[in-house]
Amino acid sequence: MYAVIKTGGKQYRVAEGDTLQVEKIAGKPGDAVTFDQVLLVGGTDSAKIGKPLVSGAKVKAEIVAHGRGEKIIVFKLKRRKNYRKKQGHRQPYTQVKITGIAS
Repeated sequence: MYAVIKTGGKQYRVAEGDTLQVEKIAGKPGDAVTFDQVLLVGGTDSAKIGKPLVSGAKVKAEIVAHGRGEKIIVFKLKRRKNYRKKQGHRQPYTQVKITGIAS
């Protein structure tokens, strides 16, 4: 069984036992999290597609760790004006493990 969930403005296809990185979620490692915005629930033979969400469907997960992603460089330049600006950014994320899908 798999599901498509929406969190942090992005959509993820998840199955039980998967580990994925999502936008930062409040909580400590070991805490349980429930994703209520389920867009699709699929199985071996059929799929339930929401309009826009599947009613009553939930995906349960456990927070594994928090971290920060790879550094990206933001470089701004205005030619012939002697304007240069260099910035770095590391996006925080939460690593979660999917423990169950309830449709």
